[in-house]
Amino acid sequence: MAKFTYKMQNILDIKYKLETQAKTAFSIAAANLNKEEEKLEALRQRRIAYEIRARELMEDRLDFHEIRVTRTAIETMKGAIRNQTLVVHVAQRNLESARKHLQEVMTERKTHEILKEKAFEEFKKELEKEESKAVDELVSFTHNHAIEG
Repeated sequence: MAKFTYKMQNILDIKYKLETQAKTAFSIAAANLNKEEEKLEALRQRRIAYEIRARELMEDRLDFHEIRVTRTAIETMKGAIRNQTLVVHVAQRNLESARKHLQEVMTERKTHEILKEKAFEEFKKELEKEESKAVDELVSFTHNHAIEG
């Protein structure tokens, strides 16, 4: 019996490898986004802590130096939060880009798998035709020899 070999198997193998790489890139981008979002949340929590401290300083005996330092810290945190928000947006865009690339690679791989399945179906049909032809020839041969005999 003939063995099925897909002529473009090497391309399909490359598509599998590209998909694996795209999945890895996507997971790295997702992990990076999570890390940057955690940094942003930590900065927000620090700003809140400074704001609480500033309120406490206004209620107690006024220490203008400490109040000024705390307000400077709050403004610094606001700037850091703006910067980190930009970093988070970049990480989100990178994640979206990685997701789109992964989708494209998966589509290409699926296309090649479909081509392989169709090639296999054609191979099976051709094999069935050959078997049917061989059976017809055998029946014809047997029938002709039975008539002669």
